[in-house]
Amino acid sequence: MTAEIPVTVLGGYLGAGKTTMVNQLLRNAAGRRIAILVNEFGDLPIDEDLIEAEGEDLIAISGGCICCSFGSDLTAALIKLSELAPPPDHVVIEASGVAMPGTVALSISILSGFVLAGVVVLADGEQVRAQAADDYIGDTILRQLSDADVIVHSKTDLHSCAGTVEAVNAWLQAMAPQAKIVSTVRGQIPPEIILGLTGPGTRPEASPHADAGYESIGFRQILPCSPDELAQSLANGPYGVIRAKGFVRDTDETSWLIQTVGSRFEAQRTQTLEPAGLVCIGRRGSLDAVALQLLIGPASSSVRAS
Repeated sequence: MTAEIPVTVLGGYLGAGKTTMVNQLLRNAAGRRIAILVNEFGDLPIDEDLIEAEGEDLIAISGGCICCSFGSDLTAALIKLSELAPPPDHVVIEASGVAMPGTVALSISILSGFVLAGVVVLADGEQVRAQAADDYIGDTILRQLSDADVIVHSKTDLHSCAGTVEAVNAWLQAMAPQAKIVSTVRGQIPPEIILGLTGPGTRPEASPHADAGYESIGFRQILPCSPDELAQSLANGPYGVIRAKGFVRDTDETSWLIQTVGSRFEAQRTQTLEPAGLVCIGRRGSLDAVALQLLIGPASSSVRAS
């Protein structure tokens, strides 16, 4: 009889650090054949030095791991993975930043050939309490936390006051008494925290998907810019951007990765000349598309976040 493949669902709000954690996981697979499932490859930029080969819907990662895009059909992608020879040792599904990971977990629990290993939810320690109190996104944050078997308190290096890590951990535990709380800096935690979970004792309850209130705008033709100034403008300007991520080029044609979450921003020079591309996510109706195009360049897409 073929052994069931364990599946971990990785959730957390926009900007909580899921991409960083996945890349750390792939770098520390230690011989495990891990499959990462995402809606679209663009949602999960795998570190370039990890990639061995790229296909239409599958990326081969060094060490036997893979990244697979499932679009809108998660079940079909999982079945396809189970038919690989050899099949993956473990599957990690990255739920979208505004999705309820418990809903994804429910679909795994009723699918033959797979076993739900658990739900891991990342929480941005600097922002999670304010997010939970927000009239617009607070319900999403609390529902995500309530789905978790493990909550990863991310970005603890950004806390400036003594005792803040412990205070946030205590708050997280109060909000999700069923979960184990783990603190991390830049996604650096032992892979066993993600892959060594045992199945939850109770079947997860389905909860409504929460992406209807969000939209994203994509840009491929980006004006020459100062990456640091662009990132700062997106984070602090009047554009309605909650989260932005992508590659831009400066006036010297150097490639930069820029990321923003809330009012924080970061611009990092990349070693290779990445193709330009930037995605901005905000609440539906709040993104100022006209102003963003004047700042960045012509939009290539305007789609609902998923």
